[in-house]
Amino acid sequence: MFAYYLELAFRSLRRSRALTALMILAVALGIGASMTTLTVLHVLSGDPLPERSGSIYMPRMDPRDLSHAEDTKLPVQVTWIDGMRLLKDRRADRQALMVGGTVPVQSDDQAMDPFIEHARYTTADFFPMFAVPFRYGQPWSDAEDESRAHVAVIGADLNARLFGGTNSVGRTIRANGADLRIIGVLDVWRPVPHFYDIYTGSFSGSEGVFVPLSTARALEMGRDGGISCWGEGSTAENEMERASCTWLQYWVQLDSAAHLEAYRRYLDGYAHEQAALGRFQRPQHPEVTGLLAFLEEQKVVPSDVRLQVWLALGFFVVCLVNTVGLMLAKFMRRAGEVGVRRALGASRRSVFAQLLTEAGLIGVAGGVGGLILAWAGLALVRRQPDAFARLAHLDLAMLVATLLLSVIATLIAGLLPAWRACSITPALQLKSQ
Repeated sequence: MFAYYLELAFRSLRRSRALTALMILAVALGIGASMTTLTVLHVLSGDPLPERSGSIYMPRMDPRDLSHAEDTKLPVQVTWIDGMRLLKDRRADRQALMVGGTVPVQSDDQAMDPFIEHARYTTADFFPMFAVPFRYGQPWSDAEDESRAHVAVIGADLNARLFGGTNSVGRTIRANGADLRIIGVLDVWRPVPHFYDIYTGSFSGSEGVFVPLSTARALEMGRDGGISCWGEGSTAENEMERASCTWLQYWVQLDSAAHLEAYRRYLDGYAHEQAALGRFQRPQHPEVTGLLAFLEEQKVVPSDVRLQVWLALGFFVVCLVNTVGLMLAKFMRRAGEVGVRRALGASRRSVFAQLLTEAGLIGVAGGVGGLILAWAGLALVRRQPDAFARLAHLDLAMLVATLLLSVIATLIAGLLPAWRACSITPALQLKSQ
């Protein structure tokens, strides 16, 4: 029966091609605009670690003095003193202390000129905690962290630039004037958003060079990112290990609810211990913030992106209202045909189903047109200078969603016209012919 309805729908659409084209165009414009903005929002608000975000947390406490009394939000960074203490206590399943930076890099091929590369100075658990994929080699160990070993892990892009993408484990790069032995090469890895350090850009790419934090500090490698100081805190690099400044990111992995609760008790005890020692002056209410809650709190998705989505959805509604009007005109023009079918025994339900099939066909065609417009729209978005613009790509999930949204929306738009058309009394229609 459905095949019969499809055949009737094709014939009807061919009979009034101009009206059909207008309906398809209206749906395609609405879908194209909506899916362009929804795709951007989908990309920017995604889960950067979909397989383990539920076990990644940021411990937060307040080491500031009373001069920051007006700021009720807990800092999202820690001081060196607190970070190293939490790190060495090892109360979480995994933990990593880190900061971003930039360093001049040169390969062991002296013919190549040095260039500036983004770097991350971190500790050994960074790689297994965030499930960072390796193409060659492995991460460094806790022992190499402690001994300030001159080792490095490099990204896939940097490996391609310096060594043509071959296995470079065992070779050397020169970073900030020091020779570092490559012990690992990452596979392609770019979490979106750049959750582990929003101070270096919420949508910045992954770093090219990863160096043990202790090694980077010993080699005085350049540091980037946010810093907040109070009291006599100084931003002088040789004072950073003692300064009253938050400038490091600290993340932990807690694999169960029991571990999370135990870590909360530990952090609360640590914060009140520091308050009793006089280091922390403000009332202590430490928190262990989950990864997704942290991203929501920081509002990493630009507000104008959300506004654009609402505007596009409003435009889609206007397009659908116009489609309803066009469909109503088309179906009512066929009142005579409907009346004959009803008089010959077709039930109201079968006529209604046939007209909805026709509406669904318009939705499929409009969805295909909307996909083409969405691809074009995303290409324009990628030409914008915003950091997140180049991430705007239509994936399989959004492609399927585009077609489904188009068909469902058009079916809903066709309900009223189809009901009006099949509600006409057959005798009246036949009498008017």
